[in-house]
Parts: sequence; structure tokens; C-alpha cells
Amino acid sequence: MMTEQQVKQYIEAGLECTYLNVEGDGHHFYATVVSAAFEGKRLIDRHRLVKEVIAARLASNEIHALSIVKAATPDEWAKLQA
Repeated sequence: MMTEQQVKQYIEAGLECTYLNVEGDGHHFYATVVSAAFEGKRLIDRHRLVKEVIAARLASNEIHALSIVKAATPDEWAKLQA
């Protein structure tokens, strides 16, 4: 069974994150991702970036599902935290 920490490591290996939180039950995971790579990108493109990083694991059903709760730039995240 996949752990939250493993999913986090897979995402971090392919996408530089300022902040990353992953929660889940071993099959379904929920991620909050903050990355400068999202600058100038639409929400759908941000989600695609994250999903592309773990595409092989999704295709093999190693990770059954990943829901992206928030995909924000560092500036957007800072405003949300204020």
C-alpha cells in the first residue's frame, strides 16, 4: 500500500515545491501543492503538471487517485495564509 510520504516524494522528485502536503488512505490521496512552476499557468495546467509527474504510478494503479486540493504559486499561497 502506498503511503502519503511516498506520494509526496514522487511529486517532489518531479516538481520543485515550496510547500507540499499529501493526505490519504493508501489508495486515494489529496494534495496541496505550492510551486513557482505554476506561475502564469491556468488551474487546469497546474493540475496537469502534478499529474504528469506521477502519471506512471497512476497508470499502473499504484496510486489509485490523486485529488489536487490546491495548486498555488508561492505568492498566491502567502496571500491565503495571511
